[in-house]
Amino acid sequence: MKSRFAKLSLATLISFAIGFSPLAVMAADPAPAAPAAAPAAVPATPAQPEKAVEQKAKKKAKKDKKADKKSKKKAKKKAKAAQEPAAAQQ
Repeated sequence: MKSRFAKLSLATLISFAIGFSPLAVMAADPAPAAPAAAPAAVPATPAQPEKAVEQKAKKKAKKDKKADKKSKKKAKKKAKAAQEPAAAQQ
């Protein structure tokens, strides 16, 4: 009987310790530490959209440049193709 009671008491004590430990950690943390971390994260948030806008602008510029280069290449190829039959006829 004592053994069962001892096991039950030990299990209860361990369960209480496991359940109580997160509360003890939260109580031990100083309150000003949490708000101090929040303002540091706030300036990072506006930087993200600016960075995204910059990346989108760079991507668009690169895409436009690539399209321009491609159109110039096509025009050059068409011009060359138009000259070859004329040269062959002469």
